[in-house]
Amino acid sequence: MTDEIGEECGIMGIFNGENVVRNVATGLYALQHRGQESTGIAATNGKKVRVSKTMGLVANLVNNGKLDSIVENSFAAIGHVRYSTTGSRTLANAQPILVTCKWGYLAVVHNGNITNAHEIRAEMEACGHIFQSTSDSEVLLHEISRTKADNLSDAIRIAVQRFKGSFCLLFLTAETMYAVRDGFGFRPFCIGTKNNSYVFASESCAFDLLGVEYLRDVQPGEFLTIDKDGMHSESLIKKEKRAYCIFEFIYFARPDSKIFEQSADKIRRKMGKKLAEESPVDADIIIPCPDSSTTAALGYAQESGIQFEIGLLRNHYVGRTFIDPSQNVREQKVKLKFNTISGVLKDKKVCLVDDSIVRGTTLKIICKMLRDAGAKEVHIRIASPPVKFPCYFGMDFPSPEELAANILEPNEIGKMLNVESIGYLSIKGMYECTGAPNDFCGACFDGIYQEEFSSTAKNRCGG
Repeated sequence: MTDEIGEECGIMGIFNGENVVRNVATGLYALQHRGQESTGIAATNGKKVRVSKTMGLVANLVNNGKLDSIVENSFAAIGHVRYSTTGSRTLANAQPILVTCKWGYLAVVHNGNITNAHEIRAEMEACGHIFQSTSDSEVLLHEISRTKADNLSDAIRIAVQRFKGSFCLLFLTAETMYAVRDGFGFRPFCIGTKNNSYVFASESCAFDLLGVEYLRDVQPGEFLTIDKDGMHSESLIKKEKRAYCIFEFIYFARPDSKIFEQSADKIRRKMGKKLAEESPVDADIIIPCPDSSTTAALGYAQESGIQFEIGLLRNHYVGRTFIDPSQNVREQKVKLKFNTISGVLKDKKVCLVDDSIVRGTTLKIICKMLRDAGAKEVHIRIASPPVKFPCYFGMDFPSPEELAANILEPNEIGKMLNVESIGYLSIKGMYECTGAPNDFCGACFDGIYQEEFSSTAKNRCGG
């Protein structure tokens, strides 16, 4: 029962370069926020695809010498960091997944959630297919292998068009890399270049560590083939509109990333400024709930003219999986993770800016900590609308019954938190901040889903 929000994973790939395995690992360090439960890299030397993966952080893969067996003569590699839902934290679900099929070696990494994977898997199991994991990505590999295509590239084209939901995919064979993005473009997926290399990543922050130049996004529905002759593009999956996940800007993407062809920092600041316009506050200081809310709090302070301060510090060495069902330990976890600066808070009217409220349990403890540190008043401003609906496209929200805004009105949440006031960014204001409101999905706020999906979709573990 945590307030943390998980996103299915992050992916990285490099084709045609030196030290590609180490460079993919370096890029995965920058994407570590997208998944901390397992990581892996697959690499090819032109004859064979080899894979190494482990539970835990990228550092486990690098520092334990697990990459040594796949480094030699490798000229292309793909990598993955994974976040999973409860019950599927096993090495069998770690990626890349590597198989051999009638076309040879094939490895895949996936970011997203395929909403009809459960039905397709049940159909395959009825026909005798055997699965090694609970991952949607393995279902995709089975679908590729059973197509009637004459070659692998056509098999991938045919298979991905059968799947619904969100997917950013990188495939690696002995000689070729393929990149595919779903037609809505739910998850971010960008392309960079360095010398004669092509680099792919979930966020552009992975490029910065490697000196890679951002080229463009993989377009929604685009199918890319990367081989010794260069990169070849075609439009494969056509949808009537785009549906970029707005929550990537609100919470998940690093502020130094460029996603959906825009700066995450810039959009987040706009949301903070719009929140100040829509929900002003009588306060002495503005403080963020670190770290994801810092940029929005800066925007709020700039627009309101109220002094920005750091009133909470976050301990980055507390693992996110330190979860216990008892309320006592949950409170201990929050106190391990956050600490107040009493000299900043004492006798002040404090406005705490946070990115979102999920269950509200963590924020309730933080508000009490602010009071205990001497805050005279506590006001809450949320740089997003109330989260009322689950996400089926790759963001791991709790069930509707556990979402605070789905069962309580804003004033009731304010009472639960024991604060003087609470305010949210409006849905209209949120979309306006993107500059392209019709290109975004905010189903977790407004309940408007981009496509139909079965009731089993919410039980699937993506990536």
